[in-house]
Amino acid sequence: MKPLCFVLMPFNKKPDASGIMIDFDAVYNELIAPAIEEAGLEPLRADEEQAGGIIQKPMFERLLLCPFAVADLTTANANVFYELGVRHAVRPWSTVPIFYSKGARLPFDVRDLRTLSYELTGAGTPADVEHDKATLVKYLLAAREAAADKPLTDSPLFQLIDGYPNITSDKTDVFRKQVQYSTQIKKKLEIAREQGVDAIRAIEKELSGNLNTIMDQETGVIIDLFLSYRAVKSWEDMIALVDKMPLPLASTILVQEQLGMALNRADQGKQAEKILTDLINERGASSETYGLLGRVHKDRWEAAVKKGDTYSAPKLLEKAVNTYLKGFETDWRDAYPGVNAVTLMEIMDPPDPRRLQLLPVVAYAVERRIAAGEPDYWDYATLLELKVLVKDEREAKDAFGNTLITVREAFEPETTARNLRLIREAREKHGEEVPWAAEIEKELNRKAKSMENQ
Repeated sequence: MKPLCFVLMPFNKKPDASGIMIDFDAVYNELIAPAIEEAGLEPLRADEEQAGGIIQKPMFERLLLCPFAVADLTTANANVFYELGVRHAVRPWSTVPIFYSKGARLPFDVRDLRTLSYELTGAGTPADVEHDKATLVKYLLAAREAAADKPLTDSPLFQLIDGYPNITSDKTDVFRKQVQYSTQIKKKLEIAREQGVDAIRAIEKELSGNLNTIMDQETGVIIDLFLSYRAVKSWEDMIALVDKMPLPLASTILVQEQLGMALNRADQGKQAEKILTDLINERGASSETYGLLGRVHKDRWEAAVKKGDTYSAPKLLEKAVNTYLKGFETDWRDAYPGVNAVTLMEIMDPPDPRRLQLLPVVAYAVERRIAAGEPDYWDYATLLELKVLVKDEREAKDAFGNTLITVREAFEPETTARNLRLIREAREKHGEEVPWAAEIEKELNRKAKSMENQ
């Protein structure tokens, strides 16, 4: 008999956040089941089970006893996620998560799992069956080979919690002490950010100890250290810290996105582009990743302009616009890539007419974010930039006031001032001046410098 491979996935047709209606039965019948069979396994889907009685009983049996499983996380279906949680709690290995590549980004708690993506047609059926099936077969065959020798742990519980599931009382005491220590370190880092990079480096040295490693530190502490270097614009320290992190943490989307940002700010644009592009291809599209990638292209465009490269510059500007636009289209609620797209469209010669359609959509997105909860610096900075674009002095100054009181890190006002400079320079080429906007730009630069000198 062939080993069983349980399939966790939605049934019938379900809508995705991207707007497409996905035919999950077609995904199973045309892609998943054939791949499982080609890997020498027997596919088993919940709706194919013939056992009577309470439905949860056979489902739990399959989750616990099937040596292999494929979990389709597309649409973040609640039942699938519950089943995946049960599987991860009891099975250390041989679970392969998959998802639709152009759908909404996976939720935070699972987005760092090693996943496979597949393509769909506009009708919601598999688009590239041969390629996606071959990839899934490859993963399943690798899981079969590993299971016979040295299984590769894919459950986060078994990966990250030493000794799981045998957690003893002495480990809970150690955990309590770690939490207390983490709180103390985070308070130290908060003070160190005000003192500068040397104070932060001293804390990293303290955390490294005699073994000169931060591997044993709590994840939250390492991330706080990482972002503390960002707060003081110490890009090289950020880059160096990633190599010192535990691999599961260094591989997370958060760390990889921030690494891409740091590399770009450290004039390593090609490496930044590769990391961010790989992130999109492997983990799915997101407005945040596209926004950071757009910045890489925007920096290249500005460098080409300074060099007088009249051939490359327009194409680089177009690439930056399209990248920001993809980011906004991925999540209409995130106005940051949208406002960058509109700003660069305004700068193009001649200005891109699409900006007139896009501008009110971006404005609505940021206004809803501000009205819905606790807006941050980027919400107000986005609103400020939009008001400068439409030359609304009163509203721009109001947004500017809120921008100043929500600044957290020096690179924030510096980034906004740069965008306002780009708008100003484009207008000056056409003999147009907006003195009040130029004054806001100067004030933002003063704010950034004052924070750096604190």
